[in-house]
Amino acid sequence: MFKKILIANRGEIACRVIKTARKMGIQTVAVYSEADQDALHVELADEAICIGPPPSKESYLVMDKIIAACKETGAEAVHPGYGFLSENEEFSRRLEENGIVFIGPKHYSVARMGDKIESKKLAMAAKVNTIPGYNNAIDSPEQAVEIARGIGYPVMIKASAGGGGKGLRVAYGDKEAHEGFASCKTEAKNAFGDDRVFIEKFVEEPRHIEIQVLGDAHGNCIYLHERECSIQRRHQKVIEEAPSPFLDAATRRAMGEQAVALARAVDYQSAGTVEFVVGKDKSFYFLEMNTRLQVEHPVTEYITGLDLVEQMIRVAAGEKLAFTQDELHINGWAMECRINAEDPFRGFLPSTGRLVKYMPPAETISGNAGVRVDTGIYEGGEISMYYDSMIAKLIVHAATREQAIARMREALNQFVIRGVASNIAFQAALMRHPRFISGDFNTGLIAEEYPDGFNAEDVPHDDPAMLVAVAAAMHRQYLARNATISGQLPGHEFVPGEDFVVLMGAGQHQARVLAAAGGWDVSFAGKTYRLRSDWQFGNPLYVGTLNGTPLCMQVERRGLIYRLFHWGMQADIRVMSAHAAALLALMPLKAAPDMSKFLLSPMPGLLTQIAVVPGQEVKAGEILAKIEAMKMENVLKAERDCVVDKLLANPGESLAVDQPIIAFG
Repeated sequence: MFKKILIANRGEIACRVIKTARKMGIQTVAVYSEADQDALHVELADEAICIGPPPSKESYLVMDKIIAACKETGAEAVHPGYGFLSENEEFSRRLEENGIVFIGPKHYSVARMGDKIESKKLAMAAKVNTIPGYNNAIDSPEQAVEIARGIGYPVMIKASAGGGGKGLRVAYGDKEAHEGFASCKTEAKNAFGDDRVFIEKFVEEPRHIEIQVLGDAHGNCIYLHERECSIQRRHQKVIEEAPSPFLDAATRRAMGEQAVALARAVDYQSAGTVEFVVGKDKSFYFLEMNTRLQVEHPVTEYITGLDLVEQMIRVAAGEKLAFTQDELHINGWAMECRINAEDPFRGFLPSTGRLVKYMPPAETISGNAGVRVDTGIYEGGEISMYYDSMIAKLIVHAATREQAIARMREALNQFVIRGVASNIAFQAALMRHPRFISGDFNTGLIAEEYPDGFNAEDVPHDDPAMLVAVAAAMHRQYLARNATISGQLPGHEFVPGEDFVVLMGAGQHQARVLAAAGGWDVSFAGKTYRLRSDWQFGNPLYVGTLNGTPLCMQVERRGLIYRLFHWGMQADIRVMSAHAAALLALMPLKAAPDMSKFLLSPMPGLLTQIAVVPGQEVKAGEILAKIEAMKMENVLKAERDCVVDKLLANPGESLAVDQPIIAFG
């Protein structure tokens, strides 16, 4: 067994590998860029070496620096995590040439299966079901349009070296195929250093189901069942679960056996994932093989009881698999939510900045009752524009799917993040969506159910009276504190009232709040709600009971507004006296400034291109500028015909959200 390994990655996955290595008694070396000098993985590792400036291509993607760090520290092996160099055949080969073990498949397996074009050809030769498509690299957008017409729209344009939703577009017509080809090549070049692109038929109403495989150097290869990854937004996975609510035992076995046959064809020695698209008739087709650890590997770990990072390390050290296919059984149900630094209320655009508050739910492991948080950040840390948007992975385990959903809902309610926007509200809303709960969904669920984006205020709440009661009780508690302020004029002390008006949305409620042992009794609409809690000012979690039923929701006071978050719904509530409410109704609304003559940056990021000049007439739909953040390119187009007046920013400039870029005449 290795004595010391280096983790050629950052963030959550680097911390994940360090935890397993520590459990196995293996020392760890972290590498980091200048932007990550205070990162959690640097703190957790036994040693750490800086390998360059913040951009990935100058640090985490530079093989020479990582190999030099191995030699300097005496690391015998390298775990690549996912992303960066994890599926780079040259990196695997160069490590081997330098006497360093790659904790992953052999370089020839990476070369054959990491390349999506070659892997599809090999899958066809191995009689694995494949999707119709053009499997050679495409040279021009015109050729892309011609091929797409031949296959028949819709088509999927994919980067050969792609992954994680980058370098991927779906085209429903010639214009989208032409533009999608150019965007895919750009994204692929920036993210992977390989701009080859190919095209295949897009299967409509598909499910994305993947099979985890594990092979060793002694000829053993098994599958560790499946993961359901169909809940996606723009081809990036949002929620993963294991097993799939869709597969039956026969389909699971057929997919598993094909995945193993493919792995055996390239002498696969490590953990890997074979991804399939599955039709509603349970027909399935090979998509690609990821020759690395997947982001969503924890759900497989929960249902199998295996540590996949440990298995990768043991296989790389030459050990045999300690179990057979027949010994693997599905235990319970696991789910994972990717908690990302993105704003669901602004089209899921990336959010960067400092984590002012970070309070994940408590981790528990007890039989079939598990809550796990995999992360690479901490309170006070910074979400950088240079890397991906993931803050953490929230994973739960339970005996049944229904119990897993309930546990995830509870855990999301408890997950507090402030300082940057997060997608927690959206995740919580998905956990309550009827289509998700039923298990009857496909990869189009989010696009179909949220065509105009997501607004937490639009999410119906099972019990809005709960929100009214909590807001009224919080307000009464603040007033009670005000009554204790010293130095009040005798005979004129502040006495809190008991009757309030609660304004929530368009609704108005007359509420009475009375002190009770351990909390408050809130009465309105003819009912009394017994709220019991030891909540203190400043605590973002309101934990207690409502009429004897456990309650946990996130709360925040913003001036005169109480912002409550519960089950995916965000409510801004005002509580005031009847007189104040009457006066508020007379107040005029302040109109927002007219910014229609400006192109505003929708997110913080790097301005990579301005495609227009002053005086230019622009037609609706034409490209105005491009912004890059968290490895994703965002193209800004004109919403209507206009004339460019001034350029207010320059390419290469770092932009803040809502910063003006272009002024129109």
